[in-house]
Amino acid sequence: MELDITATMETIEIGATGATEIIQNVKTIISTIRGTVPLDRTFGISWDFIDMPAPASRAAFIAEIVEEVEKQEPRVNVISVSWDEDQAKEMDGKPTPTIKIKIKDEYL
Repeated sequence: MELDITATMETIEIGATGATEIIQNVKTIISTIRGTVPLDRTFGISWDFIDMPAPASRAAFIAEIVEEVEKQEPRVNVISVSWDEDQAKEMDGKPTPTIKIKIKDEYL
């Protein structure tokens, strides 16, 4: 099963299972800045690249997303990362990636 995920968190379903749980986990990973979770300072996405020029920043952001999602949620593979081309959001420091994931068959 392939899905497109963004970092927008709607409601969280407590006790979610299956694909719903996996999707929530991926959204949590990509919307959490590393160092902000008190008991797990390594959880989330590093924003060390934020002041780099846009092309280098995007490349580092993509690498960080792929690495962290596949490390923290081993039930998925990241297929691709694309970007909302809204330059106003990017200039405000709010890039909007869309991550295409594939949930591994054994977890469906």
